Parts: sequence; C-alpha cells; structure tokens
Amino acid sequence: MKEKSIDKATLQMMEKAKCDNVCTAFDRAAQQEPRCGFGELGVCCQQCYMGPCRVDPLGKGAQYGACGIDADGIVARNIARNTAIGASAHSDHGRDVAHNLYMTSQGKAQGYEIKDPVKLMYVAEELSVDTSSGDVKKIAAEVAHKCMAEFGKQEGELIMAQRAPEKQKERWRKLKVMPRGVDREIVEVLHMVHMGMDADYRNLLMFAIKAGLSDGWGGSMIATDLTDIQFGSPNPLRSKANLGVLGENTVNILVHGHEPTLSEMIVKVARTPEMKALAKKKGAEDITVAGICCTANEILMRQGAPLAGNYLMQELAIVTGAVESMVVDVQCIMPGITQVAPCYHTKIITTSKKARIPGAVHYQFEEERAVDIARQIVTESIENYSNRKRDRVQIPKESSDLIAGFTTENVFYHLGGKFRPSFKPLNEGMIQGRLRGVVGVVGCNNTKVVHDYNHVNFVKELLKHDVLVVTTGCSAGCLAKHGFLDPEGGLQYCGNGLKEICVAVGIPPVLHLGSCVDNSRILTACIEMVKEGGIGTDLSQLPVAGSAPEAMSSKATSIALYVAASGIAVHFYPPFQVHGSKKVTEYLTSEMEKDFGAYFIFEGDPKKAAQKIIAHLDKKREALKLKPMMYPPLNGETDKKAAEKQAAVSKS
Repeated sequence: MKEKSIDKATLQMMEKAKCDNVCTAFDRAAQQEPRCGFGELGVCCQQCYMGPCRVDPLGKGAQYGACGIDADGIVARNIARNTAIGASAHSDHGRDVAHNLYMTSQGKAQGYEIKDPVKLMYVAEELSVDTSSGDVKKIAAEVAHKCMAEFGKQEGELIMAQRAPEKQKERWRKLKVMPRGVDREIVEVLHMVHMGMDADYRNLLMFAIKAGLSDGWGGSMIATDLTDIQFGSPNPLRSKANLGVLGENTVNILVHGHEPTLSEMIVKVARTPEMKALAKKKGAEDITVAGICCTANEILMRQGAPLAGNYLMQELAIVTGAVESMVVDVQCIMPGITQVAPCYHTKIITTSKKARIPGAVHYQFEEERAVDIARQIVTESIENYSNRKRDRVQIPKESSDLIAGFTTENVFYHLGGKFRPSFKPLNEGMIQGRLRGVVGVVGCNNTKVVHDYNHVNFVKELLKHDVLVVTTGCSAGCLAKHGFLDPEGGLQYCGNGLKEICVAVGIPPVLHLGSCVDNSRILTACIEMVKEGGIGTDLSQLPVAGSAPEAMSSKATSIALYVAASGIAVHFYPPFQVHGSKKVTEYLTSEMEKDFGAYFIFEGDPKKAAQKIIAHLDKKREALKLKPMMYPPLNGETDKKAAEKQAAVSKS
C-alpha cells in the first residue's frame, strides 16, 4: 500500500479503511485497470451517437471516426471541450462571488460585510467606476455589476486582460485569442466541438486557448479580487496542516469544495460563544472547523482555520471516525464520500443546487439566510458528536506548522520592507544570481500518481537549485503537510542563495497564494516583476515557469493553457491525452513557443521534470544576460560549468 502515497497520515487511514472494509478512491482507481488505451491517448470520440469511435494511432485499425474526423481533430476537440468545462467551473465561481458582493452591497446578504474597501477602490478605478462619492456600498454594487457584465460581454476585450504587459496583449490580438467575454468564449468552443463542426486541430487549439484566457484573465481574476474585497485580503498567518488537526474531543466539522461564501460563515458561527457552549454541553471540549481542497485554502488564508488534507484525502478524513460532518459546496467532491460516511457517523451535507449527491443531507445555500443556515449546520454537527463510535476513532498524529496568506500586494511589503514596498529585491535576487527564478506549483492529486510524491520531489529539486516556489490549491495542501510552508523547516531543502533571501526577508521558500482560482495571483505577481524592470518587458522573457505535477481535472487543462498562452512554460503530468496525435503533441511541446513564448513539458519523473524546468530558467537567464548563479546546488552536485561559474563569481 505504501506505493500509493508518501504521506504517513494518508497511509495510516488507507490501512484503517481496509480493516474497516471501506472502499476509497485508491481502491476504485485500481479497479479501473486495464484502462482504455485509446482514451489514454486521446483518440476516443463520443461526440455523437455514431460513436464511441476509436482511431488507431499505429495505423493498423480505423484512421477516421464514423464522420471522417482524424486523430488530430479528435485529440484537439477533446482538449477544447475539457478547457471549456474547466473554464466554466472557475468562471461560474467568479460569477457567484460577484453576486454575493452585490447582495452584500444591497444589505440582503445576512452576516456579510465588505472587509477590504481599499482594494474595492482600486478595482473600481480599474473598472472605470466613479469612486468620488466614497459610498462603499454604492461602489461595491457598481463593481459587482461591471464584473458580472464581463461574463456576458459580446465584443471588445476583457477589462482585466488589460493588466497584461503590452507585448502580451499584442501577441493575443495578432493570434485573435484576446477574450471578449467569459461566457462568449466558452459557448463558442462548445459549439465548435459539436459533431459536424470544427475538425482543424490548430484552429481548435486556438479557440481552446481563448477560452482558457477568459478563465485566467477573467473569471478567476474576478473571483480572486472580489473574494478579497468581500472577505478581506489575506495576510500571512500561522496554522497547521494534515489529519492531526482533528480533535479527539472536539466537534470536528470539515468544509470541502471551492467557494468561500458559506464556509466563511460556518467558521464565524462555530467560533461564537453560543456554539462553543452548546458543544461543551454535549460533552465536547471545543469545535474544530478544518478544510479539504480549496475551500480549505480560503478559510486558511483569511481565518487561519487548519487544513485537514488535499483532494485524495477527503474520504480518508471520514475514515478517522472523528468527523461529525463534511459540508461541501462545489467542485472536486467525490460522490464516494456518501458511500464511506455510513460506515462511521459522519453526516455529508451538500449546499449547492449545482452539486447534490445521493445520500447527503441538503441545505440550500442562500445569501439572505447565510448565518441561519450556518447555525443550523453547526448545531446539527454538534448534535451528532454523541453518535461518534469511539472504538472506530483513529486520528493520525501527523500535522505540520505552516505560514499562509501571501498575495501579490502583501509580497511587496515582505520583499521590500514596510516602508519601501517593492518587487525589486525579488528581481535583484534573480539579476545578481542568488535566485534562479520562480515556479508556480499548483493542482490536485491523481490516483495514477503516488499521492503527494510528484509535488514533494519536484519542489525539493527546485529549492535545491535556488528556485523560489509559489503554490496554490491542493499542491499547497501537500507542501504544507510536508513542512515546506514552514520558514524554519523549509530552509533545509534550500540552496544557499534562496536560503539567504528567505532568512533576510523572513519568508518560507514556498509561498502559499491561495486556492485554485488564485492562480491569477501568480499572473499578477509576474506582471509586477515586469513592471519592476531588469528581467524583461514581457511575461515570456521572465525566468519563471508553472507546474501541475499531479493534474486531475478539466480545470487543470484550462489553467495550464492560459498560463502557457501568457508566456509561461508549463510542466503538466499526467499529460494531456494528446499522444495519439503527433501534430497536437508537437504543437504543444514545441511549436506553441513561436506563437506564445511558452510550451508544455509532459514528464512523469519529478526530478527530471524539475531539471527541464531549471534548464528553461537558465535559458531565460542567459537571454537576459543575468549574472551566473552565485552558489552551486545545495548537495554539492557540481559539474565543471557550475564550478567555473562559481570561481568567476568569487573572483569578481
């Protein structure tokens, strides 16, 4: 069983699940073998009822689907469909946040307030909203309306896409991929992938990229900014991660999913004296609200609530036998949780009309009754504490300290100091050779990959070579569990140059930037690096890269495409299902660089993948004529070239 995860708490709960005769995602994944080889290569088509059609990439069987489409068209069409689905998920999230902000501005959202009026004013000016009145609620209403209009806009360009450097925008316009409106691009792609529509692989990829850009520079960016306005911009804070955060004698409530609207209220209500008193009356010492997936990151970043685990741990958290309720909203929620929960006493509570699961209790979330609904859920969870089966409780001891809460804005202050906020120290670190570059490591877990293994070993290799890492989503959860988000513990993996910067500034070598939609913070941080100067005038010139080492969902496809189309090279594994098409594979891994300044790396070995990323960063550094790296890799693995560079630096 050890080959399925490298996390001790996960392994412990997998063994307990086996003993309890409980089937989890790890077991169900094993039952899928042998997998369909056509599907793995991306050459399986189910676009119409004449299929499913399977095209043989070896040329021994059918070379065309029933309609006549070839392998290149099938593969590109599948990518386009995935991108549209992923972009719609992130963007619908942004729409819901905008609606919540509008309801709050009208005084119709129970218990909510506008917690960051400063960022509200900044975004309002960007959207050309008049701020002269100073009326926060009126301005918030107009900002919400403007943002909601970005989804349905039919012409022009997305307002937030104007944040991109000029060269980036010129490239998008030339290639005709500058997004107009979020929904406009998603619907157009979905039309194109219908049977009897587009079969040109390159054209399909371009429109998929356009839909992806509408996510990254539209829906996700709106979600991040408006969540900051609504719930407060995060600031660095301490917390803990892994299943050890669950209390043996506390009421344990897990929130899981991606939207922060109800989960923020659940944390708030659970911390009231009224609820704490009720918990004690029922025999519990306190109430613990912890998170799974990106809802976890939202309440961690703003409330300091502990992070119980990442995607593949959602069922295993229930297996501890110590969870009174798991409250879910949208995205990445396994229907299997309602199969695991009856083996213990846990109640599964769904809250979204878009994500109902058979076997769950449903509380329909409504902004007008948010506090009342949260109080009902917390009360029901407390009442369920007495049903806990003590003989079936087993909570792993594993938990790690972490610091989370970094944003594009507050990184200014940590890098430059309170009285001289600036990205200059970051840029100077790269220019002087202390810092090789910056890599964003994001994404989920996947049962095809040993749980957490790729995230951890990929990041270890980067840190050793003086690469600063920023992280979001379930990757952040993984790296938090394994100690990388702790300023003291994380330093043991760092090269000397990165270590000097982290110690001087007082930051961990891996910066937690938030949930999946907060990948937009990585884009805005790159924009600030360009503005600071000295390392290029375009995102494609920066010594930066992105990685999803254990990618799982359609959202990952959308994210990867918009990051690469923004000029940032992307490592992605398991790979897009493209290897059944030589043309699509060649475009993504090579030819795309000519169009967008970036390309994809599909590599399963995390150390090899990191080495390819490091080579990419060095290529960017060389093009910018930056100074050689000051120090050899941490473990002394120096080659002749590295030794020569070090000697030259010492001499100078």
